Amino acid sequence: MTRSVAILAFDQMEALDFAGPYEVLTTANRVARRQGAPQPFAVVSVAETPIIRARAGLTILVDHQLREVREVQVIVVPGGVTSDVENSAGVRAWLTSVAPCAEIVASVCTGVFVLAAFGIVSDHEVTTHWEDVDDLVVRYPNLRVRRDVRWVDQGDIVTSAGISAGVDMSLHLVARLVSEELAVSTARQMDYDWRR
Repeated sequence: MTRSVAILAFDQMEALDFAGPYEVLTTANRVARRQGAPQPFAVVSVAETPIIRARAGLTILVDHQLREVREVQVIVVPGGVTSDVENSAGVRAWLTSVAPCAEIVASVCTGVFVLAAFGIVSDHEVTTHWEDVDDLVVRYPNLRVRRDVRWVDQGDIVTSAGISAGVDMSLHLVARLVSEELAVSTARQMDYDWRR
């Protein structure tokens, strides 16, 4: 089974929050094909506008604008400077319409603030970048915020700590959705020391 995956992109997102999950999932596809298995993920990037500028100026041409993607099985929301995206009516409308039908909604780093702002997480156990934990606790006191973990899996909601932890979380998603063997092989292909 090939699962559709949409990675949200927005101005001032952290580049590795976006690129880390993208690299893990697309590398898992290459490794699976090499092993003679079907491609497990169909990965696309989505945004309000066709071009976004990540933090530090990296420009990304996205695959689809939000209105073009109506159904998806896995959603990944990166972090970065999220204040504008938290207040975006367009992102809110898209995310709150597609998230309820998704198998998994995942966030990297401060992406969890977007999920909380839109009510996708309310009293869940979550995590975020160590630097933003206290702010998350203050702004969303009903969340059960975990410190010093790489990711938290709550079934349909999976959140990760900061930046590089999104790679660890994405490998966990490969293990959970496909197999531990594929996750280990993907980490090996990436020459990445996976922290389970």
